[in-house]
Amino acid sequence: MTHSFSNADRAEVLTQALPYIKRYTGKVVVVKYGGNAMINEHLKQQVMEDIVLLWLIGVKVVLVHGGGPEINELMDKLGKKAQFVDGLRVTDQETVDIVQMVLAGKVNKSLVNLLQMKGGHAVGLSGIDGGIIEATMKNEKLGFVGEITKVRTQPIDDLLEKNYIPVISTVASDRQGNTYNINGDTAAAYIAGALQAERLIMMTDIAGILRDKDDPSTLIPEITIEESAKLFEEGVISGGMIPKVDCCVEAIHKGVKNVIIMDGRVPHSILMELLTDEGAGTMVTGGHHA
Repeated sequence: MTHSFSNADRAEVLTQALPYIKRYTGKVVVVKYGGNAMINEHLKQQVMEDIVLLWLIGVKVVLVHGGGPEINELMDKLGKKAQFVDGLRVTDQETVDIVQMVLAGKVNKSLVNLLQMKGGHAVGLSGIDGGIIEATMKNEKLGFVGEITKVRTQPIDDLLEKNYIPVISTVASDRQGNTYNINGDTAAAYIAGALQAERLIMMTDIAGILRDKDDPSTLIPEITIEESAKLFEEGVISGGMIPKVDCCVEAIHKGVKNVIIMDGRVPHSILMELLTDEGAGTMVTGGHHA
């Protein structure tokens, strides 16, 4: 398909993006990336391009990633069955070793590599590095699933100051040296809060918060924390959306200006959200409509 897009059109698009570029240059934007947006190789390339473009215009992008599908894949190969309790992976010692290997190793380094191939400067970290994420055991039934007790931003700040894109995998440790698997959305919310980020972007595999979960045209473009509480009561926010919205609320309480839940499967959705009037997904704000 060829686009009949003239140079004048391109220039127009860029000038329209200018106020947004001004707004975000020098500001911290945390992107939570994982799940199905990560599986499609073509989409993954586009997400990395978006992140490098933002980095090139001076946005301080921090990429926090999960990797559930890759973890499941390796567990299958090793003949180990994944178990979940309330949506959280039951993580014994062997599983936590697999999680660390996949997240801090394979997934983290492949994302760093991709960002660098697109022209960015990226450094991969796990929550263990520099003690970024400290955790304790959340619940003995879940094994090595961590509850975050502390976030240290110094290593992230140092990388941002030196103009790198920090790429953070969500494993953590405690003071006894145990390793924990941390829910990616929770880790992103805590990291964004600790960095006082301008915005947290949660890339998911649905359009955002829908009034009718089966109808994408019922997307709610913006809600406040108070409105989200009503939507919980009405059952509009249900299932897998509950922990996601909880993380949005948590991030705002911790000082993030606003949080976007968006469909990571839409090409260039990050750029649409940050650099156009349209936006993408559902924005959760602290109280007044932004």
